[in-house]
Amino acid sequence: MNRHEGGGEAVIEYRDSNIRVIRPGRFVRCAATGEAIPLEELKYWSVERQEAYVSPDAVLQRLGLPRPGQAG
Repeated sequence: MNRHEGGGEAVIEYRDSNIRVIRPGRFVRCAATGEAIPLEELKYWSVERQEAYVSPDAVLQRLGLPRPGQAG
């Protein structure tokens, strides 16, 4: 079965350099923004937190850190 089969949200195990699909789907949700991230576009995640992020800014937002160029 192709990991993109199934219409909805995938369940993923996030590993150090790759992911393991537990339940197939087309997307995962960003832990910071709630935005759907198509699996083929997934680039950012936390192994420790087992969360996906849509962008580096979303990672900083989730961690409560200022983005570059913002006063902290």
